Amino acid sequence: MPATGFQGAIFDVDGVLVDSPHERAWKESLRELMETDWAGIRDRTTWSDERFTPQVYQQVMSGKPRMSGALAALEHFEVPDAQDRVEAYAARKQDMVIKLIEAGEFEAYPDALRFILAVRAAGIPTAAASSSKNAGLFLRQIRLDTFAEREGLQYDFIRPGLTLLEFFDADISGRDFAQGKPHPEIFLTAASELGADPGDCFVVEDAASGVEAAKAGGMAALGLARAGDEALLADAKADLVVSSLDDVDVGSLSRRELARRAS
Repeated sequence: MPATGFQGAIFDVDGVLVDSPHERAWKESLRELMETDWAGIRDRTTWSDERFTPQVYQQVMSGKPRMSGALAALEHFEVPDAQDRVEAYAARKQDMVIKLIEAGEFEAYPDALRFILAVRAAGIPTAAASSSKNAGLFLRQIRLDTFAEREGLQYDFIRPGLTLLEFFDADISGRDFAQGKPHPEIFLTAASELGADPGDCFVVEDAASGVEAAKAGGMAALGLARAGDEALLADAKADLVVSSLDDVDVGSLSRRELARRAS
């Protein structure tokens, strides 16, 4: 890479690289609790299955570690004694999401795989940085060699059997950090392990808290609005917001810019 270009690309996993079942697991596990163990307090909450929307997930829970996400959801729905109930909710969600992952109830986003391959071809080191402790379960099941063959893509760094987990130069997903997003600790750690200055890195995020974390760390932020939440990511000060990573001009990365591909 030229000295003026980005020296590191840092990717969130859920919602960016993978259409994960996390939102489904959070929603269904809360519904199960409200219909069984917590039925007695259900009428004292603002919860209903219809109110647990994708927008609630994106604005309240997405990008947060498991316990923080569980507490945020319970507080959002005004569940009594939320602090005492958070462990039960987080544990039930974790059991459900693992079952869904093992059942193959997820898929990689093709635009994301095309983009990370193009980023690597441009000579930019890459890192996976997700708050989720389940990220590795996804990444090790996604085969880049078969994807590239299916797409007709040829890169000399793709070898038989290459998984997305093995592809990254650094993977700090699922580590325990003192502070979660929007604190930049996770992204600063990723930049450090790539051997790059934070100011020379860009972060790809689908959650406002992740965009805020990138900006707090002095990094460029590429907001990915897969849920129609362009305004939310723009308000978080993303440098560029797209609905597909196919819309990003990869050539601009060598100029240390995030730009939209010309139509």
